[in-house]
Amino acid sequence: MTEFSLKENWWQFVLIAALCYLIGSINFAWIISRIMHKDITKMGSGNPGTMNVTRELGLAAGIATFLGDALKGVVPMLICFFIYRKYRFENTTVMVTDFIRYFTAVFVVFGHIFPLSRHYKGGKGIASTLGIFWCGLALENAWWILGGFGVAAIIITFIRVTHWGSLGSLLGVSGCSIIQLVIFFNRYVNVTFFTLNAYLVCLFLFILILDILTWGAHYKNVRRLFSGEEHRTSIKKKHRNP
Repeated sequence: MTEFSLKENWWQFVLIAALCYLIGSINFAWIISRIMHKDITKMGSGNPGTMNVTRELGLAAGIATFLGDALKGVVPMLICFFIYRKYRFENTTVMVTDFIRYFTAVFVVFGHIFPLSRHYKGGKGIASTLGIFWCGLALENAWWILGGFGVAAIIITFIRVTHWGSLGSLLGVSGCSIIQLVIFFNRYVNVTFFTLNAYLVCLFLFILILDILTWGAHYKNVRRLFSGEEHRTSIKKKHRNP
């Protein structure tokens, strides 16, 4: 394993952060709605995201939106994983790939929620975050490729029963983040207990920030949920004429 000096290569992370933010700013909900000669920001809840697209433009459009938003989180993560897979941070046991995976994730999701091109009014980051955790866990162990389908099935079942799309998605994100945190904690348990490692602190913070960003973006949904006014999402409703 080759040592990586952040002091000498900090510019790489600045470049990666900027590129990931720009990639995150690409809004597939808006693009797909425009292809269909609609404007998703003026329909339903007005949110340019998977749930609103599914409710207003149908299941096929919703799936296309989900895949587009998920891939924009997955692709940067995979590229950086393979670039830095043979490196660990200088004078530590922390692998650069563990750090870079969720470093890219934070900036992709931040770009999705606060895109410069749309005056900082974007989606809520669920599809990108779920794709990120799915890919991140699969990089830990290939069986998580199948495990991800299990998580998706649980989320879909929850939404089908309750019709609370936002809450089901948020619980899925939180569950995946906890699993990833446990994996990292077990990997670096000796380092965590005996030294204060800045790379590990940042790594755990990145995952926490992903949860804060997605839950924060849904604070109105959570508030409406408790007041009984939350928008309902029906899995059975495959299409709705505007």
